[in-house]
Amino acid sequence: MPDKLFKSRYSVLFSFLTVFIFFSFLIRTVLLIISVGKTDFSFFGILQLYLLGFVYDVAVGLFLTALYNLYLLLLPRKWTNSRVNKGLTYAWLFIILLISFFSFFAELTFWQEFESRFNFIAVDYLIYTTEVINNIMESYPLPLLVSGILLLAVLVVWLFRKRKIFQYSFQSAMPFRQRLRISGTLLLMTILYPLVLSNSFAESGRNRYQNELSKAGIYSIFAAFKSNELNYNDFYALLPENKAFALIRKELQDQHSTFKDSGYSIKRMVKSDQPLYKPNVIMITVESLSADFLGHFGNTQNLTPVLDSLSNQNLVFNNMYATGTRTVRGMEALTLSIPPTPGSSIVRRRKNENLTTVGYIFQRAGYTRTFYYGGDGYFDNMNEYFGSNGFDITDRGRNMKVGESYLTKRTIIADRQVTFENAWGICDGDLFDAVIRGADKDYQNGKPFYNFVMTTSNHRPFTYPDGKIEAKVKNREAAVRYTDYAIGDFLKKVQKKSWYKNTVVIIVADHCAASAGKNEIDISKYHIPCIVLNLPVKGKLVIDKLCSQIDLYPTLFGLLGWNYESNLYGQNVLEPGYQARVMLGTYQKLVYLKNDSLVILGPQQKTETFIYRQASNEQIPDPLSRSVIDQAMANYQTAYDLFKNGGLHQ
Repeated sequence: MPDKLFKSRYSVLFSFLTVFIFFSFLIRTVLLIISVGKTDFSFFGILQLYLLGFVYDVAVGLFLTALYNLYLLLLPRKWTNSRVNKGLTYAWLFIILLISFFSFFAELTFWQEFESRFNFIAVDYLIYTTEVINNIMESYPLPLLVSGILLLAVLVVWLFRKRKIFQYSFQSAMPFRQRLRISGTLLLMTILYPLVLSNSFAESGRNRYQNELSKAGIYSIFAAFKSNELNYNDFYALLPENKAFALIRKELQDQHSTFKDSGYSIKRMVKSDQPLYKPNVIMITVESLSADFLGHFGNTQNLTPVLDSLSNQNLVFNNMYATGTRTVRGMEALTLSIPPTPGSSIVRRRKNENLTTVGYIFQRAGYTRTFYYGGDGYFDNMNEYFGSNGFDITDRGRNMKVGESYLTKRTIIADRQVTFENAWGICDGDLFDAVIRGADKDYQNGKPFYNFVMTTSNHRPFTYPDGKIEAKVKNREAAVRYTDYAIGDFLKKVQKKSWYKNTVVIIVADHCAASAGKNEIDISKYHIPCIVLNLPVKGKLVIDKLCSQIDLYPTLFGLLGWNYESNLYGQNVLEPGYQARVMLGTYQKLVYLKNDSLVILGPQQKTETFIYRQASNEQIPDPLSRSVIDQAMANYQTAYDLFKNGGLHQ
């Protein structure tokens, strides 16, 4: 039977699978030779990594040939020897060989740098293509390498011709039933592989090199894209687990908190000595609102007259920083109050339901909770994240998933309620009207409400309703003006509502408009505004202490006099013992800034330390004390472990 397959319509397909598995074997052997001096391999360990590696390689080969396999199934017998079939077969083989050989080359270079198969760093590289291509061009003789890959692909095609593999494929008149058995079996295997074989199955051993060598690069990169995370414990500098948790518990300990458990937990009871106040809370999370846009922080363009006026009359955080550069990272910080862990936000990851979010604290206090979004909340997994953590959903709702059982209640913003809409969603004014309608209903039902509102107008393409502001060009600055106007209009409307006198309104950014700067991670590009309106203590209150998005709600709960169970990394910045620090990062780099001590953690267990001059935005290399470095490591290491091991779940 095997010999017949190699001399049939499927001869090119099975011959390619053989070539692919052979080269995969060679790559695995080269990587093993490179790694021999760095760890101990037993005979059975080597045997296991080759056997498991073969299984993964077959899976990748099936994925690469799936489309051609379906083509062979459906190709009519009379077209088998046609010029069209010959041309398509040659083209497919040449292209798939180029993809395969390029991936093999990429695996070798990736291993050279990270000693790992593809992971979320590789996914990150796909996002930042310009930087990666420039890096490859500067690091390797790219013309020579591309020429080599092309020649290798041509050589394999030539060998296929010489061994008459194409001839067998073009002259075989295989009946449909026989094709259905072969193609059906291969396609079924292709579908079942990712269902029964996870990439993490290769990570069961204690020898990391053996685990990584067992994997296949392409299989790993798709798994990394799906999981949206980078294994912190494999790629970042670590402390002993007991020391890491001891340090973070010490950092979180204050005169108003008592830990509930000993050991590897941060759960604690927080008690306040302030008078208890239980207002409604509406948080307006503004898309891409850098502090630089506000006159309060030095802007001279008068883009935000409403926000500037509010900053001069209410509680304002002058020195707050976002944890990341994307909306989902801001959502993570504002709902979970946790440092950013490597990879994508927890909002987009698996097993992110029933977490001890800020919303969970509101729930236990008797509040309804609603997530408002002007676009379609399926984007970036937002609806699933908020819905599976107890929030009702109000969004545009044009894209519905089948069986959205995680949604407690979903309200669709109807066409008749929309005056303006672009690719990202309805304008901020229409969204705020939806918030008012929802607040009216909650008030009528007699329950306090907590609303998480996510705007979209300050996002490309920067379009908004005509006649609201004066602007010659619809650009970023004009969009900021419109958002400021919409917030002012919203406040005018809600101040007439009977429920407003018992409602706190928070205005905070999800992240800044841009993150690129002169440094690899430019701290100034994470500076965001945060204003809290209508607190029981009236008048202006300025918080100048360095702090993070994750500190917003612990500070608010302190001002409201709440006693609550906390699983949050954020701290009340008004506590006498609060030590100023922020945590922020990219997909890979993790930053810990304490006063002027800056620690940047990266893959390959890399640690960089600097003195940070905030006034000039300078980062001066400096060997900081071990205690600051350990504190940085403790925050990120424990945050990763708690989410990974279920310590953040209810």
